Amino acid sequence: MDKLERILQRVQKPARYSGGEYNEIIKDKASAEVRIALCFPDIYEIGMSNLGIKILYGRLNAMEGVWCERVFAPWGDMDDELRAAGMPLFAIESRDSVADFDIIGFSLGYEMAYTAMLNMLSLSGLPLRSADRPALAPLVIAGGACTYNAEPFVDFVDICIIGEGEDVDAELVELYREAKRCGMGKEEFLIKAAQIEGVYVPSLYDVSYNEDGTIAAVKAKNGAPEKITKRIVRDFEHSFYPEKTIIPSTEIVHDRVVLEVFRGCIRGCRFCQAGHICRPVRSRSAETLIKQGIAALADSGYSEITLSSLSTSDYRRLGELCDGLLEWCEPRNISISLPSLRADNFSMELMQRVQKVRRSGLTFAPEAGSQRLRDAINKNVTEDDVLNTCRIAFEGGWNAVKLYFMMGLPTETDEDVKAIAELSDKVLWTWKKHAANKSRGVRITVSTSCFVPKPHTPFQWEAMDSPEEFRRKQELLRGAMRSRAITYNWHDSDTSYIEAALARGDRRMSAVLEKVCEKGGRLDAWGEYFSMQRWLDAFAECGLDPDFYALRERGEEEILPWSMIDCGVSTEHLLSERKKSRLGQTTPDCRTQCSGCGALSLMDGGECDE
Repeated sequence: MDKLERILQRVQKPARYSGGEYNEIIKDKASAEVRIALCFPDIYEIGMSNLGIKILYGRLNAMEGVWCERVFAPWGDMDDELRAAGMPLFAIESRDSVADFDIIGFSLGYEMAYTAMLNMLSLSGLPLRSADRPALAPLVIAGGACTYNAEPFVDFVDICIIGEGEDVDAELVELYREAKRCGMGKEEFLIKAAQIEGVYVPSLYDVSYNEDGTIAAVKAKNGAPEKITKRIVRDFEHSFYPEKTIIPSTEIVHDRVVLEVFRGCIRGCRFCQAGHICRPVRSRSAETLIKQGIAALADSGYSEITLSSLSTSDYRRLGELCDGLLEWCEPRNISISLPSLRADNFSMELMQRVQKVRRSGLTFAPEAGSQRLRDAINKNVTEDDVLNTCRIAFEGGWNAVKLYFMMGLPTETDEDVKAIAELSDKVLWTWKKHAANKSRGVRITVSTSCFVPKPHTPFQWEAMDSPEEFRRKQELLRGAMRSRAITYNWHDSDTSYIEAALARGDRRMSAVLEKVCEKGGRLDAWGEYFSMQRWLDAFAECGLDPDFYALRERGEEEILPWSMIDCGVSTEHLLSERKKSRLGQTTPDCRTQCSGCGALSLMDGGECDE
């Protein structure tokens, strides 16, 4: 019995690390010119639920001479065992050390995963800082939503991918293959890589600061572009979709086929980063989606398929798509789930059709309790929309509904907070009046998250509520919830505070991240491992104030840390939307009227699907 096998007998869920899953890709190591460790800085169950990881895994492995393997962050018990045994972090497929790969790529979708990324580098026996890794291999790259402000972690990565990775990753791998063949050095490679659209090389940019701590200037060097424009897949209809996907050997969070319906969002919610950085809208045809969904289900044996997008009910041909899938799914007892439903276009007819096999709960996100605040954030959903949708659902036999709200939104007052409880009570009253089946009772779950101002949104300049203020508002709302039929859940404000500091942080934050890891930080996205005091101590030791990043309102003329990144949406548009939020004015969705945000410029003269 080897060392790893003995370790796996002592940890929770050894299947997280053992590999051997159906559809995993094993290649001849000797014939692989470029080996890639695709790293997800969270545990197996989360990473294996991520569609982006599946797309990149399949896309890269389809390249001749390239072998892409998976690496996930180990849970604490496995982390401890690896360190005690002196074993490095390894890839699942080959069990080779991550340090032996040519390219180490991290997918970063959540700021609290930064410490997991550093811990994975540490477990691999690699220096954390890119400056201390002078050789071409291993090259550390990062992609995902967090790279739209990569500044807090740029000291640790060599390259950031801005935007969608399918095409740009392949181009970068080809350049790396060429560099490896001709013996190119790392510095020369990075200068060449910076010329690829969507590639950001942090070491080619110098940042200077004013005495008050704000940024004075960002200057490109060695021919790097002044602005890095995000990369998008323009022909989404024919882009790669993983019809053959790895079937996990242990239960994961989303254990089903995920069918990506479209990218982008026609809405313009002013708090939503994804809705802005994923523009413009590009969808697949119903015919293509039906074919892909059936192929993926037939290969995997899953009993559920979910239709994924930022707002699935906005897909124009949703009924046709569901009918086409149901024709194949219903006889096989396979269910279809529709997340991301909106209260203003909910269709009971559609829900009854798709949930013939298995009925699930309904989830809606009004985001704010009062109409005034919903208008300020441009949610474009009314109280009547919410109540009418709930009435239709209750009349149709549903007895459970989840309502998601955001607390701490710009201009929010205590009356807005109490309005969440008032709206929840009206939903309960709607059930009492209209429910078709009252014998089972009703379950109304109200959840509030903490508003975090994110880059590339109209609210990127706004101040965030302090943790103390969030806790006061949470208590205010909890006190206003009087019915036992309504359950109230809320998000930890301390975690959100650190998330905000990281989301709007600059390059000086790298020292804080390094210090947190030195003090034991590793899986800060998990409450079991998050320590507020550890973060505060790290900030203090580095001479930085988290309030400066999280709680401070930015001046509209201030140079922001992410100013060199162009997500396609113009600053003028974001400023206009910010002004309209203060006036309580709404902006129509893209389908009703183009707002001229600028994202169409990414389509090379083409048009978005709206």
